[in-house]
Amino acid sequence: MKRKKESIDLEAYLETQGAEIQRALERAMSRLQPDISPDIGVVIQHGLMSGGKRLRPILFISAYQACGGVVSAATYDLAASLEFVHAYSLMHDDLPCMDNADLRRGRPTTHLEHGEELTIVAGAALIPAAAMQALSACAALGISDERSIALTQTLLEAAGAGGMIGGQWLDLLAEGSTPPPERLDDLHNRKTGALLAASLVMGGLAANAVASTLSALDEFGKAIGLAFQITDDVLDATQSPEALGKNPSDTELDKATYVALYGIQKSRRMAAEASARAQGALLRAGVEAPMLLALASFVVDRER
Repeated sequence: MKRKKESIDLEAYLETQGAEIQRALERAMSRLQPDISPDIGVVIQHGLMSGGKRLRPILFISAYQACGGVVSAATYDLAASLEFVHAYSLMHDDLPCMDNADLRRGRPTTHLEHGEELTIVAGAALIPAAAMQALSACAALGISDERSIALTQTLLEAAGAGGMIGGQWLDLLAEGSTPPPERLDDLHNRKTGALLAASLVMGGLAANAVASTLSALDEFGKAIGLAFQITDDVLDATQSPEALGKNPSDTELDKATYVALYGIQKSRRMAAEASARAQGALLRAGVEAPMLLALASFVVDRER
């Protein structure tokens, strides 16, 4: 007998999960406030609580559920650690010494509201705060010390020189040049793909997934990271500031992008191919994760 195809209401899922993540971030801010100065707290609040897709923590939750995990408030608290790192990256990415952005999610960027110095300090503070958030949530979930360390290491490696920070540096070095395809892939595998892949692997680790499943989740995450970045490049080249919630800047900053290297139509095909590779990684490993498959399509369908 053929299994009936499961119906996915992705829009409702994203809305529900986004609301749970927002509540987890509010809890996290309440715990964080006593340990930081009020001026830093206000800046973190601006960078962390200003909305967004919350894609990384949602990917974590989806992977956790796919691996048999039962979701609780503490699971969302663990997922929130990923948003700490993502928020830090956006706060620093928008600085004048980086992309010099004045709009993020339809609002003035953090450094325009609170100044560059406080934004740099607040963004940096979010990295150790993310580690503490992850370890605290792991303890609440009863995750073993070995897995808790692996989870936190995965998070911090994605944030570090081998991940986002290294990707940011390569991005700055590539401005005004046309890097070869393999270097462009490496740049974005670090800058965008590392944290997306970490989200999936952390979800699997938290749910005690076996090594083969963790490997498939990692492969899935890297592929959707590439699909996500290529689609971002297309959106930057084709959409208005109102649609994006920020001012398109790739051309102005002479960024190394997939659109600059391949053009819009080929970039769209490449994004779709990367999304298909992501889905194939789960199917080959026998991981039943309809929501993850739907999310793989979502990352390339955002412009439609």
